[in-house]
Amino acid sequence: MIDRMLFNIPSDQHSPEAIAELLKQHREIKFVSLVGLDIGGHDTDEKIPVELFIKDMEKFLEHGVQTDGSSVMLPKIAELNNAKVDIIPDLSVNWYVDYNFSHITEDTKLPVGTLRIPSFLIHNDNIEVGSRVILRNAVDAFCKEMMGLLKENPYIFEYLDISSADEIDEIVLTAATELEFWVKTPDDKADREQLSTSQILKEQYWKRTIGPVRTALEKSLMVLDRYGFNVEMGHKEVGGVKAKLGSTGEFDHVMEQLEIDWGYSSALQCADNENQVKYVVRDIFRAHGLDVTFMAKPIEGVAGSGEHTHMGVSARLKNGKIINLFAPKDMEADYLNPIGFGALLGILKNYEVMNPFVASSNDALNRLKPGFEAPVCIVTSIGHTAKIPSRNRTVLVGLVRDIKNPLATRFELRAPNPKSDTYLVLASSYLTMLDGITAALRAGKTPAELEASLSKHAGETDFYLEQERAYRSEHDVFEEYTEEEREHLFGKAPATVWENLQAFHKYPEKVNVLINREGVFDKLALESYEEATLAAWSTELHNRIIPNTMALVRECRKLHEDQECTDYDLQNWKRIQELRIYLGQDEIVKKSLLTRIKLALDGKNYDEASDLQIEMQEKVLELINTYTEYRKNLL
Repeated sequence: MIDRMLFNIPSDQHSPEAIAELLKQHREIKFVSLVGLDIGGHDTDEKIPVELFIKDMEKFLEHGVQTDGSSVMLPKIAELNNAKVDIIPDLSVNWYVDYNFSHITEDTKLPVGTLRIPSFLIHNDNIEVGSRVILRNAVDAFCKEMMGLLKENPYIFEYLDISSADEIDEIVLTAATELEFWVKTPDDKADREQLSTSQILKEQYWKRTIGPVRTALEKSLMVLDRYGFNVEMGHKEVGGVKAKLGSTGEFDHVMEQLEIDWGYSSALQCADNENQVKYVVRDIFRAHGLDVTFMAKPIEGVAGSGEHTHMGVSARLKNGKIINLFAPKDMEADYLNPIGFGALLGILKNYEVMNPFVASSNDALNRLKPGFEAPVCIVTSIGHTAKIPSRNRTVLVGLVRDIKNPLATRFELRAPNPKSDTYLVLASSYLTMLDGITAALRAGKTPAELEASLSKHAGETDFYLEQERAYRSEHDVFEEYTEEEREHLFGKAPATVWENLQAFHKYPEKVNVLINREGVFDKLALESYEEATLAAWSTELHNRIIPNTMALVRECRKLHEDQECTDYDLQNWKRIQELRIYLGQDEIVKKSLLTRIKLALDGKNYDEASDLQIEMQEKVLELINTYTEYRKNLL
C-alpha cells in the first residue's frame, strides 16, 4: 500500500502542470490545505477539494485563500475591525501529503490524503505577517549582510578555505531539531516516584522498545523516511517505566519518553519539516492506542522533553564546494574561526531577548529547572582542548564538532522544547549570531582573541560581552556552582512567562538586534508577539493552572484515623492542612493564594500575579512532597 502513495512534492516540481499531473495520478489525495503560521506559531488547516484546486490552481497559487483576524493569532495587526488576511502558498519549499490512516478511500483503497502547502500570511493585501515570514526574512537578511561582511573584512579569509568573497555563490543556513515526546496509554496516571527511580537508574535510556510502542515507533520511522526526511534514528529517552502485559495479552500502563532525529535542511524547510513530523508521529501512535504529548514538562519531578536545535552556516562556492563558515582551517588547533566565535558570542550576549521565543509558556519554564539536564544559565561549553569536542549537557549552547568532518561544526541550542515556535527560535538565533559576527569581524579579531573574550571572568572588560558576566564553563554548572554563584556569573533565569517577556523592556539595545533590520522583525510584530504570549500565559494561569491546583488541593485528603497514626503523621497532616487552606480556602477578611492570583490577573497587575505564581509553585511542591511522605508512612 505504502509504495502507491505520494508523500511529498519537492520544490522543483511546483509548476501547475506538474502538480496537476501528480494529483491526477494519486487519486487518494482528496484535499489541499494551505498552511499559514501566525505570530503564536499556530498553523491553519482547511480542506479544499482537490478537483476545485486543480480547476483554479493558478488562482490558488497566486492569490491563495482568504481568512480573517479571528482565525489567526495576530493581535495589534489583524484586529476584528481590520481583519483581512490571505494565505499565500510558498513555492520555494517542499509540500507534504498528510494521510488519514483511519479513512480508507473506496476508489483507491488507500488512506485519504491532504496536500499541505506551507504558506505565508498577508494582511491587507500587502503586509506579510507571522512566524514563517519572520524566519524567511531573517534568513535573507543574514545571508545578505554576511556577504557584505566578508567583502568588507577580507582578513577573515586567512581563517577559511576560501581566497575571497568572489568565490562564493551563496550563503546557506542549515538547521535541524531533535524531537522528544512522551507516549502513554490513555487515562493512565503517572507514578512520580516510580518514574523518578527509573530515571535515576537509567532503566529506559536507549533501551529496546516493546509492544505497541515498538510498532508505532518503527512505523513512524518508516513513514517519515518516505517523506524524504532522512531519518537518522529513533530511541528511548531517559524518562519512563516498563510497560505491563495485561490479562488480555495487550500491553498497558505504557509511559515512555522517546526521541526521533532526522536530517538537516535549510532553516525554513527545517521548521516546516518539524511540523509535519509531529503530525505523522501523533497520528501513528494514536492509531496504536497511545496518547502522544509534546509538552515540555508533562510530569512534574521527571525529565521533560527538549527539542535541541542545531544551527550552522556554510558557503556554497561557484565550483559547487561547500565550506563551513564556523569551522577553523585546522580543526585540532582552533575551536572555531572568527565567524564561528562571533556567532556564539552574539547568542550569549543577546539571549535575554531570544528567551521569550524559546520559552514562551508556563510549561516551557517548568522544564527549565536545575536537576533535569535542562539549561537554566546563559553559558556555553566548547571543550577542554580543540582536539577533544565537548558534550557538556548542562549549558545553554553547545559547540558540536567532529575533528574529521569540518562540515559538522555547528551550535546546539538546548533550551527549546517541542512546543517552541521553531520559526521564531531560528530567526532570533540567526539575528543575534549576525550581531556577534559583525562585532567580531569589524574589530578584526583573531580566533585566539575571541576565545579569550568567550573565556573571560566576571568583572573583566571586553570589546563586546558584558563586563559583569562570565559566559563559558567546561564544568557541570549545577555541581560546580551554587545557585547564587550561577546567577552572579551567568544571570538570573526568568521564573515566569511575565518575567521572560520583560526582557523586551529591560534590554532595549538587545531588542534593537532583532528589529533594526528592515523587513524582519519590526516593533509592531514584536508587540503582537508579546501581547499574544501574555494573553496565553494569563489565560492558562487563570483558567487552567489555578483550577488544576485547586483540584490537587482537594485531592490531598485526610487518610488516617487518629488512633492509628503516629505523631509524625499528625505533624505532616497539620502542615498539609495549613497549605491547603493557604492555597485554596478563602476567608471573609483574607483571600487564599489562588484567589489573589486571579484578582491580580483580573486587574492586569501582572507583576503581582507573576510573584504570586512563583509562591504558588513553591507551596504546591511542598504540599505534594509532604502529602507523599504522609501517605507513605500510613499503615
